[in-house]
Amino acid sequence: MNKLFWLLQLMIHCTAYSQGIHKGSFVKGIYGNPERILEAGYAFDELGVNAVFVRRSSLNQEFYQQAKAQGCKVFVEFPTLNGKGYIEGHPEAWPINEKGEPAGPADWFMGVCPTDPGFQALREEQLRETLANYLVDGVFLDYLHWHAQFETDQPLLPETCFCDRCTRLFEKARVLQIPEKDISARAQWILANQESAWRDWRNGILNKWVSDMGKILTENQSDALLGAFYCAWFPEDHGGALYNTLGIDVPSLAERVDVLAPMLFHRMYARPVNWSGDYLDWLNNTIDSPEPLVWPIVQAHNKPGIVSPEEFGKALQAGSQPPASGIMMFSEQSLMENREKMKVMQDFYQRTKP
Repeated sequence: MNKLFWLLQLMIHCTAYSQGIHKGSFVKGIYGNPERILEAGYAFDELGVNAVFVRRSSLNQEFYQQAKAQGCKVFVEFPTLNGKGYIEGHPEAWPINEKGEPAGPADWFMGVCPTDPGFQALREEQLRETLANYLVDGVFLDYLHWHAQFETDQPLLPETCFCDRCTRLFEKARVLQIPEKDISARAQWILANQESAWRDWRNGILNKWVSDMGKILTENQSDALLGAFYCAWFPEDHGGALYNTLGIDVPSLAERVDVLAPMLFHRMYARPVNWSGDYLDWLNNTIDSPEPLVWPIVQAHNKPGIVSPEEFGKALQAGSQPPASGIMMFSEQSLMENREKMKVMQDFYQRTKP
């Protein structure tokens, strides 16, 4: 990396802090492709925004420099286990269900087998590339779950992955031998005889992804934060699917990241808007010290139904309750489609503590 380039990045980075971003600030963010906000003639500092959470695919140097010049922290969303665009050309990475068949898409989402070494190598290379090109404030892991769709009131919860690689790795980790040869029979044997151990092993695979990505981040930019977007279900919801199907254990995740970003998408989960406060109360009583930062992401997006500006304002309020030390909204498209929501966000961010 060119030394002059890195010097320029460092100067931009430091200028942002001199304009009001400092340790302990309440984070007030926009998620998605926030460059569209600037292109529409708005300025982040005038909106009260001090952090942008930009999709890796949307990050570019011009936007990075503009955001930094307006005093924003720049966090990169990293699509960890989103396999769309990869598995089509790599059938060995396709998640396999309990019938021994390739799992179909879960609505618009298509996951990947998390044990595929080629896919993990690709993601590690992409993360290193991003960190080589940008001095970021943090990386937020997204799509951090086994293949499933939870952003809906009717979640799709397939059983995966029972490919030969996964079951052999499970055998080795648990020092056992699965007596069956057929993939479907092996899956049924596991679920009948080793279900608890299987769920624990799957969580361990997910935790290793988090730890591995965190190690790369620390090696390349030690001051950057590691965050995680994750499904904000309670453990008992949908028959325990948070752990059993998605593979997520919130306390284990909290031990491996600097920032938890629960996805408090109330309408997608068919919950009332004040449910977000209930979740944060639960989180506050669940995470042991030392606690990670908590920066929820709340819904302004009109699906399902319409999220009115008033409802969006209530979502911001509920999602900012303790232990939250920051908040962000999904997504910039919602603001562009309804400028009243932009005003709601601006008013809330400007009156929220610095």
